Amino acid sequence: MRDKTQTNSAAPGDRLIRAGAIVFFVGAVATLVTVAPLFFDASPFPTYMFGMSMLMGVGFLVAGAGVLRSIAAGRRQARGAAG
Repeated sequence: MRDKTQTNSAAPGDRLIRAGAIVFFVGAVATLVTVAPLFFDASPFPTYMFGMSMLMGVGFLVAGAGVLRSIAAGRRQARGAAG
């Protein structure tokens, strides 16, 4: 049986970092799929695949927001402990 303290031990921003990593990975796979026809001399994929490639940047920004949120929470905790 799990301890209740383990389920709530996620720091602020951890979910954003995980979600950003997943979105980044989906965008990376879409990029590989979009570029593959260039190497295999096949017909290109539809235009929406190029849009899905932009998910790499979106995932990077979401993960960056999670890191910034985690930093801000750490600073708030340090201020509270010092004062």
